[in-house]
Amino acid sequence: MSTSGNRPTNLRELRDHGWQSKSVKREIHDNFLRMLAHDEELFPGIVGYEDTVIPEINLALLAGHDMLILGEKGQAKSRLMRNLVRFLDPEIPYVDIPEAPVHDDPLRPISETCRRFLQSTPAEQVPIAWWSREERYAERLAPGTKFADIIGEIDPAKLAGGVSMSTEEALHFGLIPRMHRGIFAMNELPELDELVQVGLFNILEERDVQIRGYPIRFDVDVLILFSANPSTYNRSGKVIPQLKDRIGSTIHTHYPRARDLGIQIMEQEADVDLDGDYPVTVPYFMREIIEQIAICARKSKYVDQQSGVSTRFSLANYRTLIASARQRAVLLGEKPAVPRISDLGHLYSSSLGKLELDLMGSHQMSERQVLESVIAEATRIVFEEYVERHGLEEIAQIFGQGIKIEVGDMLPSSAYAELLKRVPPVWDKAFEVNASQVPAVRASCVEFVLAGLYAMDHISRFQQHGKVTYEFE
Repeated sequence: MSTSGNRPTNLRELRDHGWQSKSVKREIHDNFLRMLAHDEELFPGIVGYEDTVIPEINLALLAGHDMLILGEKGQAKSRLMRNLVRFLDPEIPYVDIPEAPVHDDPLRPISETCRRFLQSTPAEQVPIAWWSREERYAERLAPGTKFADIIGEIDPAKLAGGVSMSTEEALHFGLIPRMHRGIFAMNELPELDELVQVGLFNILEERDVQIRGYPIRFDVDVLILFSANPSTYNRSGKVIPQLKDRIGSTIHTHYPRARDLGIQIMEQEADVDLDGDYPVTVPYFMREIIEQIAICARKSKYVDQQSGVSTRFSLANYRTLIASARQRAVLLGEKPAVPRISDLGHLYSSSLGKLELDLMGSHQMSERQVLESVIAEATRIVFEEYVERHGLEEIAQIFGQGIKIEVGDMLPSSAYAELLKRVPPVWDKAFEVNASQVPAVRASCVEFVLAGLYAMDHISRFQQHGKVTYEFE
């Protein structure tokens, strides 16, 4: 249907135009097939799910299923649900009268109010308005949600006005009925009150609304989506089995299965401007370390694995890393700003609170201590990969025995250049950066090599007053 100014404005024009009614699931089905046939991008901004999650969602859409997106925090569950709006028509017509309780289909109304109006009003006098796809999506967080919020309640004011309690006019509709012909999403399903879960039975199966037991037939046309964390969804008693049985498809999400995909997501979602008056150059090994920190945390015996480690963990740390480098560049008058290992010392502020400790495995370790061990492990893993490809001797050959090297997040890059007048050619090749030409990049490479050598037990390290001293014995 055209969205131009000549679209139908009354029921007669709509009929003459040839517009036909469709259920919301049929509408999504047809638009999905059209986009698939034309090789259009189906889920823009979703990375790493091409061969796992996306195919399952595609089949659920074609099958006309309500869906549960099941996954740990920070796995794009909400984004996936919101993305389904793009499979709706740009806009659909509805009967535009103030007393209508829903955006009723002009050719197939479900409310008694609209049916009576259409029966008593000439078609050319039935006003038609248009409902955009963006407005046809509603989302609710389960904790604190009441029956009246999403399903409805008897309206005392209408009863006082003489309306019968057993009629549709006595009802105040909740979010789901008001999203008739749209999409409704419920986040954190296991936290939904049991009474409300029971109230969803009829909507998911028979597609009607029952409030306080009154037999009011109200055929709601809505695609219903849920999200949940497996640790709570699978816990006995959290979700009523009959509700689980009525959900058509369960889609399992996951964290990035490769570090480079995690980095791609991190850079896409961080949305950080690396240009400007103080541009930032982030060596790829620093991006690898930031994402590897999240990977190590997800595998750490000290971290509660059922809770998960969100992708937001990497995003926050990446932004902090860049902020620390940019602050140094401003204070020292350096360009470009280049993040270093010593900048990782500021990750506590962006990391603490995002790691839930395993009380059995942490052995009374603090969250800060756990984070330190995870950062150290991540640095070692990334450094060993570079060593394996390019050789330890070539990477570390510039440093001799019996010397001490002091580093810090506020040490000028010129100090590193003074320390390292000659950069081994392998550094430029291995790290894919111009370490031999840009002092700030050289400083980052120096700290990476020093931290890596320490992680491999080749040198010793002492920390004091925010500065780190490495010693070659």
